[in-house]
Amino acid sequence: MFKISLFDKYIFKQVLVATLVCLLLFIIVWIAPETLVRIIKKLFTNVIDIKQAGMMLLYELPKVLGKALPVGILLGSIFTFDKLSKDSELSILRGIGLSFSRIMVPVIVLGVILSVMCFFVGDRMIPYASKAEGENARYKSHFVYIKKDEKDLPKQGVIVSDFSPNMLKDIIVIDFSKRVYDDAITFQSITFAKYATVHENEWILHDTKTYNINTDGIYDRIYYPGNIKLLEGADSKKVYQLMVDSTKRDRTFTNQELKSYMKVLKEQEFSDEYRFMLSKYYQRFLHPLTCILFAMIGCLLGFAPPRSQRLVGFTVAVGIVFGYYITLPFFDLLAQKGVLPPFLASFLPILLFIIAIIVIKKYKDL
Repeated sequence: MFKISLFDKYIFKQVLVATLVCLLLFIIVWIAPETLVRIIKKLFTNVIDIKQAGMMLLYELPKVLGKALPVGILLGSIFTFDKLSKDSELSILRGIGLSFSRIMVPVIVLGVILSVMCFFVGDRMIPYASKAEGENARYKSHFVYIKKDEKDLPKQGVIVSDFSPNMLKDIIVIDFSKRVYDDAITFQSITFAKYATVHENEWILHDTKTYNINTDGIYDRIYYPGNIKLLEGADSKKVYQLMVDSTKRDRTFTNQELKSYMKVLKEQEFSDEYRFMLSKYYQRFLHPLTCILFAMIGCLLGFAPPRSQRLVGFTVAVGIVFGYYITLPFFDLLAQKGVLPPFLASFLPILLFIIAIIVIKKYKDL
């Protein structure tokens, strides 16, 4: 059975302290250039008070922490093992019969703990902070929905210019004609409504004006039909959820909310958005694993003979961190466009880190 020894406690404590220091430095460096300046500017121009400034700063911390945890243990383990190598402590531990894999065990245990924390931060803390900060309101945009017939041809288009809970403003409804040409689909009518109310099984358009379109593509009659029912039945709730969720950033969703949104995207055949969100969903589970992998990489990069060059390990670590976060949007794009399956696009960085661990371990001849 695995037995906790003095050297396990010693290494665990050393890596933990170094990781916490690196976390603090990473958070300060990440927040200081932009976020802190923006908050201070609002504070001194009386846009917000000191309490609001403190809350804004507090809400930024979870967003940074999700990225900082893997980086913290990577740099913390490098620093610790570099110091142990420099002081010949690793040589002593290996001299008494401990393998390098056994020496890494307490660091991997710390990586597992941080992985659980990273998962919780992504699933709960970041969505809560984003919603509390009112991030959803800053990303509203026009919403366009196309309803198709059994032949997969456009039947009706709905454009919403602005919305708030249960109230839609400046709505345009386009009824497509059944006449289909080689290069275009014609309109049958265009309806404008100043506002609409959302109910459980229908949308009701108020104060409407309809332009009837003739076969030549020119409106020949204007009439005022009054209140019009739209998207009756199950479509009412689904399209409203789709409209609200489509204006949010993925980090404002909990895992359960993201799963529910993806279900609607799949039912409504929004393929690109579905694949993108599915990739983000897989990342929620795969990203925390980087804490464990970065812990192992940090141990391997930190280990070196006492007189060897120290800068190489830290340089490689910075390159790994930069490469990981800079390529995530690229993999998301590949998933969104269908070039790679979403799971493969999310798993590729993890696979590359596993390969890196094997290569570094072989190169270090451990």
